[in-house]
Amino acid sequence: MARPDKANSVAELAEHFRASNAAVLTEYRGLSVAQLKNLRRSLGSSVTYAVVKNTLTKIAAKDAGVEGIDALLVGPSAIAFVTGDPVEAAKAIRDFAKDNPSLVIKGGVMDGAVLDAAAIQKIADLESREVLLSKLAGAMKAKQSQAAALFAAPLAKTARALGALQSKLEADPGAASASAEEAPPAVEATAEAPVAVEEVAEVAAADETPEAAAAVEETTEG
Repeated sequence: MARPDKANSVAELAEHFRASNAAVLTEYRGLSVAQLKNLRRSLGSSVTYAVVKNTLTKIAAKDAGVEGIDALLVGPSAIAFVTGDPVEAAKAIRDFAKDNPSLVIKGGVMDGAVLDAAAIQKIADLESREVLLSKLAGAMKAKQSQAAALFAAPLAKTARALGALQSKLEADPGAASASAEEAPPAVEATAEAPVAVEEVAEVAAADETPEAAAAVEETTEG
């Protein structure tokens, strides 16, 4: 390879290392061109799978600040540069290797840490980011529903009771002034809630509708 071509290759590989969330190193000996094409397709657009030269890759890794992968760069090498979810990429590579034993996972690098083949397997066994986010969203939705029910229940009781009171006052406007005159000032200032409940109870007692009775029962019990 001519010197300018080597320099371009090193620069390109270094940029891949810098831009990737993770990189999985593999040996592809024995895979056909068609199989390599299928592998790239299965990895998706967030993974760049490139056949590399070990010597140039060592230089590129050093330029990109990636250390400790020289021992993995032995024999025919190809690297999956992952810009998306590393878990999804590891799953895809693992699954392809199961069906195509010629693809051998050597190891990889993620978050600056060098990983062996066993570590890549463990990453592949994890749940993907999308699955975890879906579970988290489901848990949060459940909690929100529980909280909404908790707050809505007392408000519903009060609303029904106050609705019964409003209906009574509309039917008998004098009830409001009578209640105000009869209520002691000290009670109005310090115990507004009990007075309100008593008024609702009196109104509902005079109201023969089942809805009013149910509202008072729920309000006084709640």
